[in-house]
Amino acid sequence: MSIEIEHLTKRYGDTPVVDNVSLNVASGELFVLLGPSGSGKSTLLRMIAGLAEVDAGVVKLHGRDVTHISPKDRAVGFVFQHYALFKNMTVADNVEFALRVRKVPAAARRARREELLQIVGLAGLADRYPRQLSGGQQQRVALARALAHEPDVLLLDEPFGALDAKIRLELRQALRRIQREIGLTTVFVTHDQEEAFELADRMAVLRDGRLLEVGAPQDLYLRPRSPFVATFLGAANLMVGESTEHAVRLGAVELSLGTENTVGRTPRRMQVLFRPEDVEISEREHGDWPRLGHGSVAEIASIGGIERIRLRLPLLSGVRPIAPAAPFGADHLFIDAVRPQHEAERLPLKVGDRAWVAVRRFHVLAPASLRLLVDSGVAASAQAASELGHQMATRLDARVAVLESAAAAVASNKPLNADVYALDAETEHADEGFDVLVLGLDAGTLGRDLGWLAHVRHHMLLVPGPATLPSRFLVCVTVGEHGKVDVRFAERLAWQLGAAATVLTILPEEDPSQPDVPRHITQFMDACARALSVRGVVVKARVRRGPVQREIRAELEEGGYDLLVIGSPQHSTTGEVELRSGIVQQLIDKPPPCPFLVVRR
Repeated sequence: MSIEIEHLTKRYGDTPVVDNVSLNVASGELFVLLGPSGSGKSTLLRMIAGLAEVDAGVVKLHGRDVTHISPKDRAVGFVFQHYALFKNMTVADNVEFALRVRKVPAAARRARREELLQIVGLAGLADRYPRQLSGGQQQRVALARALAHEPDVLLLDEPFGALDAKIRLELRQALRRIQREIGLTTVFVTHDQEEAFELADRMAVLRDGRLLEVGAPQDLYLRPRSPFVATFLGAANLMVGESTEHAVRLGAVELSLGTENTVGRTPRRMQVLFRPEDVEISEREHGDWPRLGHGSVAEIASIGGIERIRLRLPLLSGVRPIAPAAPFGADHLFIDAVRPQHEAERLPLKVGDRAWVAVRRFHVLAPASLRLLVDSGVAASAQAASELGHQMATRLDARVAVLESAAAAVASNKPLNADVYALDAETEHADEGFDVLVLGLDAGTLGRDLGWLAHVRHHMLLVPGPATLPSRFLVCVTVGEHGKVDVRFAERLAWQLGAAATVLTILPEEDPSQPDVPRHITQFMDACARALSVRGVVVKARVRRGPVQREIRAELEEGGYDLLVIGSPQHSTTGEVELRSGIVQQLIDKPPPCPFLVVRR
């Protein structure tokens, strides 16, 4: 292997920017690091180059540990996004710079320079200055300069990001040709999926500093494991259905997995992906492919040789759409399709027209099961938490890990959330780690100073005493985007437990001049109820008025609920979550009669 990265970690303060990443790049491979802005890909590249310090882990180049070796001794060429050329030097001097530093004789420098300028398509421009070149030409000079000292590894950090589409295409093709001609191991950073697919032998997808998946571009596109990769690598139709023994059910339609494929425990939630090109649009109700339903054209656009269509379908029974996103609590879903122009000519469509939607090909993602990190302390509440956690794991087919003692960890100032991550409520998937931390709710476990809770990045189920499997949820929400996250997670858990749910929001004391509930709040609560009921959860919505804690406790007492679901507070101006005041602190100080789940947003 040319590059070996083992458990590489970089933090800024308490925030991991690159989080325990391990991967290998083969000799002669063009490897792409792909991810959204802030995913850690550029920091990872800079650590390979030695331009950023490593907090933990190892970097090896051709079997040599270079973790703590200076950049100039790593035999690495680096190309930056913004050229970084010396403006007062000619093209010739820029290309020869690294050779001058290494005291290479003038004749050898000139020969190498002319060879590289020929390779990158700039022969005859050696005497020009950067200001006399176009952006694309400047980036070719930067590439020639990076190759001048014959590095073992070439690293490129979004080198074409500042260029227009036509020049980007030309430079991608030039880079691929040069890389193959030289056979140089290359790592290329980009957030552009098209760029990644065109260049990569293999690619790695990063998100929030974590490595999600590695593979050949087409494999990741057609057979991703995680919802984020599925939706990041191009347009996707992604929805949650229900498994049968050898199929996945989307509403009334069963998509066969084949007789040799099973999905384990049934029924269970299954995430189904089909790309827009896998969708058939037809006038006929029956055909060769399973029909999802009869819908109307919501949007349509012609782009070159293809037509993009978004269709609106009625909600499918028991199906939760993830992508394309429909409005929260909507009574419909969207399906994206593309078709070549010759198909569009056979069946012309315009906005508002009706058509049948069928699926030619689909992929089932790895089942998303709940993960629990369970307290095993000796306090009575810790034992109750452990018992409830294991009951839930049995019912939910969840993975369980045991936290030896939350109380001991808190007392020694050790974080409870090392290497664990919150569930992405939108996609029902955590790429590693645990979804829910199950803790006994007492001062001996949690400590008097709850500041450490601000750094816990996953959901927390706090258990004050012996409890049974929840069957009646009280979901307390604020009106807005944060409340939607709480509802989505509650929906997932309630469906798996077969529980009913009440969604509650609390308004200030009634104003005699405005006795009615504002319309936007009524609409939001109706949307919350629809979002829960789409999976068959029995649900009702309630609005109360008065102090928040008083009304929550009154509702708990009147309704006989056995699980309270509440969202964590929002981030403060300092960027931390403030838990030491407000409703969460009050519930910890004076526990409710049932467990309560704090949902992280």
